This record gives sequence, structure tokens and C-alpha cells, in this order.
Amino acid sequence: MNKIGDILAYNKQFVENRDYETYSTSKYPKKRMVIVTCMDTRLTEMLPKAMNLKNGDAKIIKNAGAIVTQPFGNIMRSILVALYELQADEVFVIGHTNCGMTGLNPELIIQHMEERGVSTDTITTLKHSGLNLMRWLTGFDNVHDSVLNSVSIIRNHPLLPANILVHGLIIDSETGQLELIDAADKQD
Repeated sequence: MNKIGDILAYNKQFVENRDYETYSTSKYPKKRMVIVTCMDTRLTEMLPKAMNLKNGDAKIIKNAGAIVTQPFGNIMRSILVALYELQADEVFVIGHTNCGMTGLNPELIIQHMEERGVSTDTITTLKHSGLNLMRWLTGFDNVHDSVLNSVSIIRNHPLLPANILVHGLIIDSETGQLELIDAADKQD
């Protein structure tokens, strides 16, 4: 089950063979894009290919469900850093079909946590600590509404520059087809 030995052995050869040179680029996204998308394994290679992106073209921020849940969380901070410090000037929120966050059951997740050794006392403490654990572990009812909500949080952020375009899309996780569900108006 432990993969670290294989990874380090491969990495040693990767560096010795100078395979990294193929991926050389700068920290600034060539296409000046920042993408918020899901961590789903089906999108790892498909999403960039479906968008004609190469290594270095875009900043890609991934999390479970491509969800921006709060205006001052890590995802929004990463977007703002990409815009202000890394020369991005357009934002794409891209959800996908058949997302595991759709209809996610927080009680089932907690059951799985307990099965893997998290104590019931810890779960109880967290539930009563001010953290709404059940909401924190809940996904969304449908990807379309989730993308629209994330787009809204980004567009309405008080620190977002006025000229930034924010788009919402859904990618088909089997075919790679992109559906534009919320296009930003052109800004001058």
C-alpha cells in the first residue's frame, strides 16, 4: 500500500534523465487564466486537453467539487493571488458531470471516519465546537447550481478587480465537452 518507495525511485531517474526540462515554464500563466475545478481523477489530463492548455498556460486550483464556499477561504485567496501577483486576468469555475460531491451524505462520511479510527468523542466535540460539521461535509444538490454559486461568490468579492471576467462551465467527465452556463459580460 505504501507508494513512497516507488515514487522516490522513479523521481530519482526523472531528475537524473533531466525529464523535467520538458515541463519548464515560468510561474506566470501564459494564457493569464485561473481555473477552479474539481480534484476528480478523470479531469487530471482531460480538462487541460479539452481546453487546449499546455503546462504553464493556467493556474489550476483544485478541490472537491470545484466549490468556492466562502469569500475569505483558501480558494478565494488563491484566486486573488493569481490575479494580483501572477498576472492572471480571467477566472473559470469548471464543475463536471457525475461529481462525487453531488448528494454527498455527511453522516456516511462520519461513519467512514469512525470505521477508520476517528473516535466518536472527537466527532461529538467537533459537532459542538461551533463548526457545523454536517454542513462542512455536505456537497451540493446539483453541479449547475454549485458552479453558479461559486461564480457569484467570486464576482461579488470586494477585493476582485472590476475588469476581471469570471465564467462558469461544466465539463462532461466522459467526453470532455464544455458547457458554458454563465459567461462573464465583456469588461472594458
